[in-house]
Amino acid sequence: MVRSLFQHTAITHGVAVHVAVNFMPEQSRIEQGKWFWVYHIRIENKRDDVVQLLSRHWRITDAHGLVHIVDGEGVVGETPVLEPGETHDYVSGCPLGTPHGSMEGHYTFGQEGGGTFEAAIPFFPLAAPATAG
Repeated sequence: MVRSLFQHTAITHGVAVHVAVNFMPEQSRIEQGKWFWVYHIRIENKRDDVVQLLSRHWRITDAHGLVHIVDGEGVVGETPVLEPGETHDYVSGCPLGTPHGSMEGHYTFGQEGGGTFEAAIPFFPLAAPATAG
């Protein structure tokens, strides 16, 4: 059996959001107090209708409990339309001023016939290896 690359999953209103996260030591500047992670997200439409990702809402928390909220249109400049059974993948990154933290949030989707709904982005930890700093 092949192990899934995705470590965290949430399914809300028939939309699955899968997340894989990796610490990037080569993009971090630990001596300057900057740690960097890359996350890969796959959004999967398990519904019977077409949906469009309209916006994102992120809650990013560092090891000191400082919360940074990020709201914006689409993901990485796109507002993908997903037919039933389709997926959309993208990769993005998150810098932090601490070696540990977390991310979570939701996407807002439009649906056929009007109306919107939110699909959860699962909570996932950001953790640099102990040897990294």
